[in-house]
Amino acid sequence: NRCLPNYCEHGGKCSQSWTTFYCDCNDTGYMGTTCHNSIYEQSCEAYRHQGKTSGFFYIDSDGSGPLGPLRVFCNITEDKIWTAVQHNNTGLTRVQRADTKKPYTMFFNYNSSMEQLEAMINSAEYCEQEAAYHCKKSRLLNTPNGMPFAWWVGRANEKHLYWGGSLPGIQQCACGLEESCLDMRYFCNCDADREEWTNDTGLLAFKDHLPVTQIVITDTNRSNSEAAWKIGPLRCYGDRQFWNAASFNTEASYLHFPPFHAEVSADISFFFKTTAASGMFLENLGIKDFIRLEIRSPKEITFSIDVGNGPTEATVQSPTPLNDNQWHYVRAERNLKQTSLQVDSLPKKVLEAPAEGHFRLQLNSQLFVGGTASRQKGFLGCIRSLHLNGQKLDLEEKAKMTPGVKPGCPGHCSSYGNLCHNGGKCVEKYNGYSCDCTNSAYEGPFCKDEVSALFEAGTSVTYIFQEPYPVTKNASTSSSAIYVDAVMSKENIAFSFLTAHAPSLLLYINTYFHEYLAVILSKNGSLQVRYKLSKDGLLIFTINSGNFANRELHHVKINREGRELVVQVDQVLKIKHNFSEIDFKAIKSLTLGKVTDSLSLDPEVSKANAYGFTGCLSSVQYNHIAPLKAALRHPSIAPVTVKGSLTESSCASIMEADVNTATTIYSSSDPFGKTDEREPLTNAVRSDSAVIGGVIAVVIFIIFCIIAIMSRFLYQHKQAHRSSQAKEKEYPENLESSFKADIDLQNTVSECKREYFI
Repeated sequence: NRCLPNYCEHGGKCSQSWTTFYCDCNDTGYMGTTCHNSIYEQSCEAYRHQGKTSGFFYIDSDGSGPLGPLRVFCNITEDKIWTAVQHNNTGLTRVQRADTKKPYTMFFNYNSSMEQLEAMINSAEYCEQEAAYHCKKSRLLNTPNGMPFAWWVGRANEKHLYWGGSLPGIQQCACGLEESCLDMRYFCNCDADREEWTNDTGLLAFKDHLPVTQIVITDTNRSNSEAAWKIGPLRCYGDRQFWNAASFNTEASYLHFPPFHAEVSADISFFFKTTAASGMFLENLGIKDFIRLEIRSPKEITFSIDVGNGPTEATVQSPTPLNDNQWHYVRAERNLKQTSLQVDSLPKKVLEAPAEGHFRLQLNSQLFVGGTASRQKGFLGCIRSLHLNGQKLDLEEKAKMTPGVKPGCPGHCSSYGNLCHNGGKCVEKYNGYSCDCTNSAYEGPFCKDEVSALFEAGTSVTYIFQEPYPVTKNASTSSSAIYVDAVMSKENIAFSFLTAHAPSLLLYINTYFHEYLAVILSKNGSLQVRYKLSKDGLLIFTINSGNFANRELHHVKINREGRELVVQVDQVLKIKHNFSEIDFKAIKSLTLGKVTDSLSLDPEVSKANAYGFTGCLSSVQYNHIAPLKAALRHPSIAPVTVKGSLTESSCASIMEADVNTATTIYSSSDPFGKTDEREPLTNAVRSDSAVIGGVIAVVIFIIFCIIAIMSRFLYQHKQAHRSSQAKEKEYPENLESSFKADIDLQNTVSECKREYFI
């Protein structure tokens, strides 16, 4: 019986043939020939590393180990990556009529085993749970010297007598440590036993005591005594292992660990970076058996293993050198059916195991990392996030006490800087990296989240460029030297917009020398880029590829480097042009929406400015400046002025709402729902609908008249003696039908109008 013992792991179902066994891994959360490998990442940090954003995920803290996956919420922010686990009662809960003889007790269920929670907590840098106790004549810890009236129980089923914001072993609340309690004779606000409501709230942050599994309350049975409590979800940040690294500075240096015990199944995974042509990642020897991973040449990684049947080697050849000082991922696995090696996203090398012979891997010497027992072929470079069968090896702690090896490894941005988008800057950290979105029009952990807002007809956002010196009204060309710091020989402009209104003024940049750049929507919905430079005069670039006032999101990029101008709309190149002038002199301001100082505008721009901009603008970037983001995020410190209504919103979600909703009623505050008699595009739609409806009604009426006349003519020939009588009746009938047709025509037009408003 090849399924006895069952070598399918994690609940995989075993089946067999005459020659081998098979594992069905469906619904186990694991994969591979023996269901050994978890399909989930080990932490929220690993999901963030893949470019994921906040959401619910399963994490498997011990990888291929015995613990199952745990459902968590990953809150991936710019600063920290938080992992949160909810329990069965995170709301504020009221308590009455509890005393020492009949205490109130609540047990917390996290929908997971304690071992899973402990693994998550132990892997994190920091964990916390909020503890809040609201009280009215209900004592909490009975400080300073009494027996507590409330306590909580932690992971080891231990009773804890300190409250949130205090430290283990100190029977106090946060206000006691801060010396800010309502009554300084007590160390908790609630211990003052007052008739009015107060509270003691703080964070429980000693990892070894978390999570909170139980709370007990015993002082709400006196007259007017009442309490309410809240224990928040378990929250942790930081993955102590994902960025855990060691730098090997000499070929003779290495780290050693206890033997690797993996008789039947073994998996090894890590990241490395090096500039050396060859070196040993790790080696573990037995009497005859061994396991070894090395870089043999700049393009070759080899996994060697012997379980007593002779050496087996799996080699992956890379088309590009791997000693490029960039992080590369290696995963090697061995089980009863296969030996495999994976490097980055290159094709996996798989070798089938022999059907007969030895199959248990027996190792008894120390595990060497970064070298060998013979101190030859050592590794020069960095190894990070080393896992053996899901267990994490603390390279940094070992490196602290080993000569030739340093904890940590700098230079993460060289490998992961491409994860920072839209002008975000990669910033090195001791454990990993972060994306600095200061000079980007976007935000979020990867500078990918749009910053957008709704504009109404009179809304204006003006970013004022700092003047290097006072400016006189009659500035001559010779005075241009004072603006040397404000001369721009290039513009990198990008923004997205969504509107149903034309004409509109989207963006306007002007200088102290009456030069300007304007982006407007013309009356017919076409997009115009208008440049006025002193030597070239006024240049107008019109993009007629459609009506851009169509309630869809459009992306505009305007790049001018020296004399060359490139304009892209919706990722399609529309315009290329070469200027004779190469720079703007003394930029004064950049305006989104309506320009309030409109005296110097040319007629076309002034006409568009009369309507301003009504719609949604998103992620506006001008060189290293993000004016819309500055107005929404830093209005008090940025040199930006906002006039009119500016409401933060998501342009993308507005467009999705339009697609998903066939009929939408807009309130008067919605810029897209406004009706304006001055809107030429709207009036055109109305008048076109009326004309088409009228023409159709008239044509149908004429056809009926012709049929009636022909019928009447035939009828006269057959019954001539009744012609006079028929004529007397026909006129009022025709009059009535004509009147009805006119009513129908009016109803048709009015119905068209009503459909537009809906």
